[in-house]
Amino acid sequence: MNNSFSNQNNFPGAPLYSGGTAVPNQQMQNNTQFEQSYIENILRLNRGKKVEIYASYPDSTEWRDKVFSGIIEQSGRDHIILSDPKTGNWYLILIIYVDYIKFDERIISSSEFYPNN
Repeated sequence: MNNSFSNQNNFPGAPLYSGGTAVPNQQMQNNTQFEQSYIENILRLNRGKKVEIYASYPDSTEWRDKVFSGIIEQSGRDHIILSDPKTGNWYLILIIYVDYIKFDERIISSSEFYPNN
């Protein structure tokens, strides 16, 4: 079997394969809490901050473009949870629809996200 494609395209956290057996790659072993500069990690560091999330829903006739305002409550690999203290509404927004996020204050990040710093 020719494994040239799978050996040339190793994605972060994806296991390497040797003789049909998965072998964890170095990035997978070393990144337990944070995995580089992913949106979910940056949002977790900024939990409690007020943001505006600009999202697009290309298949929707009602919500082509939508802006959500609120406080970052939680974030996960594929979602963001916002609360809006003005209206009492809570939003679960899928990251796949997010165009960008606007902060009204400095964004907290971590040098752990950036290799060779």
